[in-house]
Amino acid sequence: MMRSADTELTLPSIVAALGGAPAELDLVLTIIFHADTSRIGHKVVVPLQSGDVPWVLGRWTPEFIGTCGHAPAPLDDVHVSRQALQFNYQGKRLTILRFNSASRCRVGSTELYSSLELHKDTLLEGVPLLLGHSVVLMLRLARRSNAKCQTSPLSDPLRGQSACMDTLREQVTCTAKSDIDVLIRGETGTGKELVATAIHQASDRACGPMVRVNMSAIPSGLAASALFGSMRGAFTGADRTTLGYFEQARGGSLFLDEIGDAALDVQPLLLRALEQREIQAVGGSIRDVDVRVISATDAALEGEGCHFKAALRHRLGTCEIVLPPLRKHPEDIGELLLHFLQRFTAKAKRIELLPDIKSLEREIAAWAVLFFRLANYSWPGNVRELGNFAQQIVLASEYTPILNESLQLALLSKTTKAGLSEALPARRKIHDIDDETFDQAMVSNGSEALRVALQLGVSRGAVYRRIKMSSRYRLAAEISLEELQRALTLYDGDSGAVAKQLQVSVNSLRCHLRNLQLCHH
Repeated sequence: MMRSADTELTLPSIVAALGGAPAELDLVLTIIFHADTSRIGHKVVVPLQSGDVPWVLGRWTPEFIGTCGHAPAPLDDVHVSRQALQFNYQGKRLTILRFNSASRCRVGSTELYSSLELHKDTLLEGVPLLLGHSVVLMLRLARRSNAKCQTSPLSDPLRGQSACMDTLREQVTCTAKSDIDVLIRGETGTGKELVATAIHQASDRACGPMVRVNMSAIPSGLAASALFGSMRGAFTGADRTTLGYFEQARGGSLFLDEIGDAALDVQPLLLRALEQREIQAVGGSIRDVDVRVISATDAALEGEGCHFKAALRHRLGTCEIVLPPLRKHPEDIGELLLHFLQRFTAKAKRIELLPDIKSLEREIAAWAVLFFRLANYSWPGNVRELGNFAQQIVLASEYTPILNESLQLALLSKTTKAGLSEALPARRKIHDIDDETFDQAMVSNGSEALRVALQLGVSRGAVYRRIKMSSRYRLAAEISLEELQRALTLYDGDSGAVAKQLQVSVNSLRCHLRNLQLCHH
């Protein structure tokens, strides 16, 4: 079955909790990044009542639990101290204590030197931790999962090990067993079409067709023939009989996307078809149709100023699934991001770009920082945006992950998870920046023009112009073959050391080396 490009880039967020008693909360640490990427998504529950014995996170304790078939295991990372952090939850506050001389830890955008208190509201939002140089965790108060096993037939299309995703998979399974119509609601990019596909494929109608229709694209004047078909000669230009979408989906499922944008005069046609399960082709007779309707929208279907007909809204929503945004289950970001990176590197035949336990330490550290930064992002475009980010990272990266300028600007302009904001520097003109400030930016950013531009608040082009005008700096492409060969011999082919010595960007240098077809590490 073919899927649209948007569907391929979209994974679901969460289904709304069912009614009843409020769910209990657990304080959960989830692995967002680890050098052993198979560990991403594994988690451990931090006790809310620690008693007389403090709860300690370190290299060998506690053991994180993964999906069925994975034995519980500690972080087991050489850059994480045996005793790194101590957690103590009292009342509505969590105190995190970093042991003396323990491995480095960043909490959100804050470097942790001694101790830090986090309020319950912050923990409900989720707080990323960068531990050592190569482990990223998400600390979050979340609904307790009642799933007996964290794998299911839906674990591949509906990814994520959060309690939210467990609930969604249960809801999809339950809904698929029935044959009632379903309304899926949620912000753009939360995965409504993929949830609809999962429902269809898990149902008794899986062998039948699934017809996808964008309701916002159907003009009201053509709606009747598009939805229900038309007979030959029914109107001028009807030189043959055509099947409408309802007829095409006979025996299967009809997915009405963007149903909230359906034209007003189209809505009564839909209501009659749904209530009677009868359709009438233009110029034809009334006939029964066997089809299940799954609809989706990110628009409001009720309230002031809404023109969607209440009768149709209630008929569509016999069963309603709501997909909250990605920021409401950030513990799934690591697993989703890895999935997208694996997909796009495989497509580009560059799977070697991704880290593994055999990668160099600096490469693993670079990936850890990337995952940490993305875990701090608020994701206004939800999982579709995460997929787009992953694709751009693969396109921009050579040997280590690179964020292009647009991604850098997006990350710097959004509120972080810990409720802090990384503000963009004020825009300046390059000629207003003195040599000492420019030199400091070049040194601290490894001569990477984009990072220098972001730090100084200028454009990347302005940095390149300043380099070309400078007697101290130059572009990697300007270095002669002879000078490169001498430097590579001196530093045993280490392009990072060569770039530092020559005061150029290591990525630009590697690109220049590839163009010259020189061997290097």
